[in-house]
Amino acid sequence: MDLPAEEEQPLYSQRPEWADVVPLEQYESVAPLAPIFYTDEYRDATNYFRGIVKSDEMSPRVLELTENIIRQNPGHYSAWQYRYKTLMALKSPLDDELQLMDELAIKHLKTYQVWHHRRLLVQQTRNPGPELEFIANSLQVDTKNYHTWSYRQWILAYFNDDALWSHELDFVEKMLESDVRNNSAWHHRFFVVFQSGVRNGDEDRDAVVRRELAFVKERIAIAPNNASAWNYLRGVLDHAKMPYCELQAFVLPYSLPQPPLDTPPEVVDLESPLPSKDAQLPCVAAVEFMADIHEAAGGGDLVKATELWKSLANEHDTIRKRYWEFRIAESLKTKSAGDG
Repeated sequence: MDLPAEEEQPLYSQRPEWADVVPLEQYESVAPLAPIFYTDEYRDATNYFRGIVKSDEMSPRVLELTENIIRQNPGHYSAWQYRYKTLMALKSPLDDELQLMDELAIKHLKTYQVWHHRRLLVQQTRNPGPELEFIANSLQVDTKNYHTWSYRQWILAYFNDDALWSHELDFVEKMLESDVRNNSAWHHRFFVVFQSGVRNGDEDRDAVVRRELAFVKERIAIAPNNASAWNYLRGVLDHAKMPYCELQAFVLPYSLPQPPLDTPPEVVDLESPLPSKDAQLPCVAAVEFMADIHEAAGGGDLVKATELWKSLANEHDTIRKRYWEFRIAESLKTKSAGDG
C-alpha cells in the first residue's frame, strides 16, 4: 500500500476513523533520564500502535498503521511482528506484501527486520523461484551486503530445490568477474560447493577439489594481493585435508620479489599460474603461506618460518608487527618444549 507523502498525512489523533482507539504514551508515568526525542508523526503513530496492540486488534487499518511506522523506522521489530501476525489473521494476499518488500528491501538493505519478514512470507507462499532474481538485483545496489547474501543462502538451503541450485555457480562466478575481491561472493562459493551438504552429490569429490583449486589459483594470479582468494585457497585445502606443502610450487613465486620482466619462466606449469606482470610482490598472504608450510614441516624449517615472519613484521606487513612477533615467540616456545 502506497502512503501519501508524509507532510500530507494527518496525525492519527486527527483522524475520525481512529477515534475509537485509546493511544498509549511510551513514557506514561515515567520520567526517563535520557528520553528519545521523536518526531510528532512517529510519536503519534507509535502511541496508536501500542493502543491497538493492547486491544489485540487485527484489521486492514492496522496494516496501514504498521506500514507507516516501518517507513519511519524500518528497525521497529514489534511493528514488523504485529504486521505479520495481522497478515496471517486477515489472510491477506502475500504477493502484494512481497511487492511492498521489494521496495523496502532496496531502501533498507542493511535492516535485518526487512529480510526476516521476507523469510516469513516466502515460507508461506512456498514460491522461492522469483527470490533469486530479486536478490541478484539487490546485490547490484550493494554487492557485499551481509543480509542479502545470508538470505540467498537461506533460500537455497531451506527449499533445497535442484532448479534453485542449478545456476548458482554461474551466478557467483559472474559476481567474481565483476569484483574478484568480493569476499561475500567467495564465501558464497564455498557455501555452494562445500558447505551446503547437498550439492555435487554425483560428482567425484577429488575432481571438485581440483576444479576449485584451479579456479582460485587463476584468480590469485590475476590479483595476487586479494586476501579473499587466499582465504578461499586455505579453505579448500582444509576441507580436503590436504597439506599446504602440496601447493608450495604455486605459492613460492608469489612470496618472492618481482622477477625482471624480460626473464621468462624456464618451464610453464599450467597447474601453477604465475603472478600477473603488474603484481605487487612479494605478496603478504603468500609469505605467510610459505611460513605456515615451513612451520608444519617442523625441525630446521622453523628457522625458515621465523625468517619469513620477521620479514613480515619488519618490512612487508608492519601494521601487524605485533602479531608476527607473537607467531615467532610461540614457535620458539614450541621448539623449546620439543627439545626438552
